Amino acid sequence: MVGYGAGITGVGSFLPKKVMTNSDLEKIVDTSNEWIIERTGIKERRIAEDDMATSDLSAIAAQRAMENAGIVPEDIDLILVATITPDHLFPSTACMVQKHIGAINAAAFDINAGCTGFIYALTTAKAFIKSGIYRKILVIGSEALSKIVNWKDRNTCVLFGDGAGACIVEPCEEGFGMIAEELGSDGRKGDVLIVPAGGTRKPTSLETVEEGLNFIEMDGREVFKFAVRIMGKSSKSVLKKANLKTEDIDLLIPHQANIRIIDSALKKLNLSKEKVFVNLDKYGNMSAASIPVALDEALKVKKLKKGDNLLLVAFGAGLTWGSIVLKWNKED
Repeated sequence: MVGYGAGITGVGSFLPKKVMTNSDLEKIVDTSNEWIIERTGIKERRIAEDDMATSDLSAIAAQRAMENAGIVPEDIDLILVATITPDHLFPSTACMVQKHIGAINAAAFDINAGCTGFIYALTTAKAFIKSGIYRKILVIGSEALSKIVNWKDRNTCVLFGDGAGACIVEPCEEGFGMIAEELGSDGRKGDVLIVPAGGTRKPTSLETVEEGLNFIEMDGREVFKFAVRIMGKSSKSVLKKANLKTEDIDLLIPHQANIRIIDSALKKLNLSKEKVFVNLDKYGNMSAASIPVALDEALKVKKLKKGDNLLLVAFGAGLTWGSIVLKWNKED
């Protein structure tokens, strides 16, 4: 609809209390603190309790986002949960969140786009807002990746962590909020980052469990090459759509996967480190949760003010990618 934008009016996040450091990992797998930091930039990550599922993480982040936006659960029209670690194959994690928070008036569904999931979900929320179908949408990126990590695989177990970030998307002043988006995918390379078993292609069985096929598998070299190329390319493309230049960006929040990938994106964009927010060292790769958690932390340390240009960019399993430019609409 002409006359208003779609912007973020509330943000919240939740991180489990349990911290797993690189030194802790040294005790269970053949790796070292120095190697992990040098290759990834990660120093520690959070691990959910055994009885805590993705919807539990999500619900706490959602409550904090609603409080920040000044709304109650009954106000929510739609719940979108971006995750690759759902509570169940079905029902959706979004429906579980609806139950947990008491959002009795909301429709609910999940989005699976790997680490790009939050970008996909935000773009979906904007479409619903602009169409006039919904006015208050809860968007969550949430993951319990520790539950699908093979703790014997040193190439993957050092990378991932658990957490959740949420935001409220509502109509906002025209010219503010989300002003340009780009989504993309290349399913031909889906097998380079995958959980091979557990779906209809290869249902869970004694054999798949014994072979470790229900855990994350990744071709690190291929994912790295893809990420280095696509982060800069997608960022430049969405900036062009927004009629902005790199120097117009006040803050970049990239997917927090690997510090070398982030540094490469900065180099391609010719952007100073002062304009990027990084919390990778504390939390590792939280997939769809990484950007909303970083956004919440950036706001808490006053990295954004109304009118600032914010760039979000991510890549993930699929393979997928996406980027969004927002003119920040929320007052301090």
